[in-house]
Amino acid sequence: MSDWDTKPVTIHKRNLKGAALKSEQAVNQARRKGVAVETSAKWGGGANKQHVTTKNTAKLDRETEELKHETVSLDLGKLIQQGRQAKGMSQKDLATKVNEKAQIIQDYEAGRGIPNQLVIGKIERVLGIKLRGKERGKTLPAPTSTKK
Repeated sequence: MSDWDTKPVTIHKRNLKGAALKSEQAVNQARRKGVAVETSAKWGGGANKQHVTTKNTAKLDRETEELKHETVSLDLGKLIQQGRQAKGMSQKDLATKVNEKAQIIQDYEAGRGIPNQLVIGKIERVLGIKLRGKERGKTLPAPTSTKK
């Protein structure tokens, strides 16, 4: 008679740790066993985000009555549209020059866009007109070069 016949056999399974717990195999195995599996996605994970979250998000979170972001005014949209047409550009051309999506230009011109001072500044430089401040609609002064 051998030892196998007389002694009970105990098999120890190793505990999974770290990355092994996150593998698809480990998750499926846990589901088959009936263990609660919690999955969560990182906010903005894996995306190459160029713009950081602005203060508008925190402002919206603090709102209690009316949950709406502030949008650009229609007169700003008309200024952008007039300046763009005066230069003979399409919305897509302007978007390419300011390194934004065409949808952002469309939203700004329609008065639906959320104001971003960086984007407005880029549009001002490309169109050559003031879009902010008291001198709205006037042409920007020509840039002076300091190089010799």
